[in-house]
Amino acid sequence: MSEDGFVRAAALSDLEEDTPVRVELGGVPVSVVRTQEGVFAINDICSHANVSLSEGEVEDCTIECWLHGSRFDLRTGKPSGLPATRPVPVYPVKIEGDGPDAAVLVSVTQES
Repeated sequence: MSEDGFVRAAALSDLEEDTPVRVELGGVPVSVVRTQEGVFAINDICSHANVSLSEGEVEDCTIECWLHGSRFDLRTGKPSGLPATRPVPVYPVKIEGDGPDAAVLVSVTQES
């Protein structure tokens, strides 16, 4: 872990657009998602049903919980529909390097 709390979550080339990837960083389950808007990191556990968000679908910078259909904004973690009413944590992301070998770094010690 770097001094600012960022750790390597994946290579940029490992992330297909709109396909969540689950990683565990410092004991925290995180879903890393690459969209047309950028790369986002959101806690992988739905605030409503305690299931993995990375198994859901991504659309319009939201991720859908596969169990009950709650959608969460990848930028803010806020739910955009019921049954979820509580947001999930989102984490800052940095990209280091260029091209497909660029590293995706996430800090789970701070929330965005």
